[in-house]
Amino acid sequence: MTTAPPVRCPWCGDDPLYVAYHDREWGVPVRDDRTLFEFLILEGAQAGLSWLTILRKRDGYRLAFAGFDPKRVAGFGPADVERLLADPGIVRNKAKISAAIDNARAFLELVSRHGSFADWIWAFVDGRPIHNSFRTMAEVPASTPVSEAISRELKRLGFRFVGPTIIYAHMQATGMVNDHLVECFRHHELATTG
Repeated sequence: MTTAPPVRCPWCGDDPLYVAYHDREWGVPVRDDRTLFEFLILEGAQAGLSWLTILRKRDGYRLAFAGFDPKRVAGFGPADVERLLADPGIVRNKAKISAAIDNARAFLELVSRHGSFADWIWAFVDGRPIHNSFRTMAEVPASTPVSEAISRELKRLGFRFVGPTIIYAHMQATGMVNDHLVECFRHHELATTG
């Protein structure tokens, strides 16, 4: 007797990297500052590109951006920008690279004021994931009033490449919202654990 494969959100297709990301990471609540910073860099880099492109370059980003250590990235200077622009392991876009460095500095400033980026950003959802019950991809919003509020505040604090759509993608990736479709096996798993 064979068992049917689990039902997944259709966006991940059948690419093994995408499927693994969907099954193990997307929508899992993250409360670690370094991982939240990683997703800020990656979501900003993704603007205008597919998420699969970014996943394929994720290891390159880890190397290029000092393991997503915000203190080290905040110390990057002009020579680092040139190094990054020549690195085929990442998206070589000067605006995105410069924004990642500026965002590291703003991130550290926010942490110095609030103690933790995780505590600060999770406060927008009262510290608990929002579990949606979407049945089709067409129902999943590109942004929400919460992502708009976070985006406004981040921009006020000096962050760039943090528009409401990018921030909503960040919220989905880091489990602030559970946007797995209700038929997806991960929706129920996350709704009962997070």
